[in-house]
Parts: sequence; structure tokens; C-alpha cells
Amino acid sequence: MIILDTGATRALANGHKTLNLLAANMAHTPGDLLRIPALCLMQAESEDADAGDRVLAFSSVVVDDLTTVSAVTVGTMIRDGYGGPDTCHALYCALPRAEFTGMSILLTTREEAYPPGVVTVDIDSPGMLGFH
Repeated sequence: MIILDTGATRALANGHKTLNLLAANMAHTPGDLLRIPALCLMQAESEDADAGDRVLAFSSVVVDDLTTVSAVTVGTMIRDGYGGPDTCHALYCALPRAEFTGMSILLTTREEAYPPGVVTVDIDSPGMLGFH
């Protein structure tokens, strides 16, 4: 599962070349989706008007809702000092879940915002998507 946090969501909305290529390629692969945590989408929209509309225009983008269980868990993470609401929702989405198999990858502009053990990839790293 590939997850975009707030910074990656804003970058996709603003035409980040690699992320746009990733979203376009995933649209042609059945079952491959980019997941944006709802609180990351909310934060991106609050910082950049129409960012939500621009990212949701990609057919490969889906929003990971804030359910009752995730709301309680994200609230606990915030209280325990793991970051703000959007960071904690992205972290929650990256944790292992029964409905997703395999490793989650969190695309971000702030790798340092996440604790060790979470697989994060800086969207501007030279090796993203295998390009050097």
C-alpha cells in the first residue's frame, strides 16, 4: 500500500513530476491505488485551495477515511506526542492492518516526522521509483 502524507498530497496537487507519473501509472494497473489519509487531505486543502480537487481528479487516488476505531487510535497517538492530526493519521494508515497484506510505504516530504520502523520515502529522493 502506498500512502501520501500532507506534503506528498500537496506536491501531487501541484504537479510534482514523479508523483504525477506514479499516479498515472497506477491508474493503468488494476488494484493499485494511492491512499491519502482523510486528515492529510484536510490539512493539504487548508493550506492550498483546491488541492483536494486536484488530487481526487486522479483515478488512482482514494481517501482513507477516519473511522471510529482510527479516530480513537489517532487521538491516542496525538496525545502520546507522535505529531499532529495529519501526521498521526498517516502513521496510523502505515501500520499493519488485516485488510492489506505486505508492507506499506509512506511517501512524504518530512521523513523525520515518523518514528523508526515506518517505511518512509522522501518524494524528492533520487532513487524514488527507481530513477537515479
